Amino acid sequence: MKTWQFDDVYVQSSACSGGPLEGEGPCAKGFDYIARDLHDGEGSFEKAEISLLRHACDRALRKGGFRCSDIDVCIGGDLMNQLLTTHYFARDMHVPLLGAYAACATSSLVIGLASLFVQQRLADHALAFVSSHNAAAERQFRFPNEYGVQKKATTTTTVSGAGSMVLGRMPRSIAVKAFTLGRIVDWHHKDASDMGIAMAPAVYDTLQAHLRQTNTTIDAYDWILSGDLSKAGFAFFCDLLAQEGIDTKGRFNDCGLMIYDIEKQPVFCGGSGCACSMCVSIAEVFRQLREGKKRRVLILASGALLSMMAIYQKDSVPCIAHAIEYQRRDDACSF
Repeated sequence: MKTWQFDDVYVQSSACSGGPLEGEGPCAKGFDYIARDLHDGEGSFEKAEISLLRHACDRALRKGGFRCSDIDVCIGGDLMNQLLTTHYFARDMHVPLLGAYAACATSSLVIGLASLFVQQRLADHALAFVSSHNAAAERQFRFPNEYGVQKKATTTTTVSGAGSMVLGRMPRSIAVKAFTLGRIVDWHHKDASDMGIAMAPAVYDTLQAHLRQTNTTIDAYDWILSGDLSKAGFAFFCDLLAQEGIDTKGRFNDCGLMIYDIEKQPVFCGGSGCACSMCVSIAEVFRQLREGKKRRVLILASGALLSMMAIYQKDSVPCIAHAIEYQRRDDACSF
């Protein structure tokens, strides 16, 4: 694995959008836009996802006082085949685009890549974004909702939403301090309806690598958040840490458990999807950093890199996790 540490990469502005279920969750107040329904006024779920992404990116640019011409590179991704949402959204921006895919770990991947562009002065401003949509993802990876297929209790709910942030070198209150690029981890788990369990070892692997390569310990962080392991996967992750003598109470949480109230909302094990960790980061983590309630946060977004063709052939689910470390900076203006 490889970790890059950054000296002058800052979140210039950010915004996120969500669907109706996200608008009823614990992070709802941090969203910049909430759609009334899963169609968001569009003719298909795929177009609705593009609309959610457009809302997030437009608001991120406006909040920072940026225009498209100020952005040197866009780095984005989603869950659709051929990165449908990313490409159809970006065709109207006329900005150089790098599409990226790491399933639900795409959020940390695009932020990390954008940070590298800024740190190495390949770009003055980079726009990082991701999106996902429950109904669109169900149609592609599982079964269309209209089929009414019974789901397992270990199933996660794909977040309908999008998140976007502009990264640059102008000092702001939130700095991107490190990016750890994960590696494929496959513990031969074959149940595509239980991706949290499959992804947990990858999150554990990346966490250990990040701590080792940054020469830090668990105690250095106020929050360590996995991306979308949700209830079953997060419990497994905590068990792996407990075997190393690490106490997870208070310091650890999972974005899939934060974006929904799993006791009151019909979301099965919790949230997942590209937008899950991105929206929680923007709606909740950034708020806590700006208010000084947290000073150092590590996000471990995880992705199940499954192919439905491979699943039909009874193959296992390879997984990956990428880490992004944020720090609060006191001597900079806030956005």
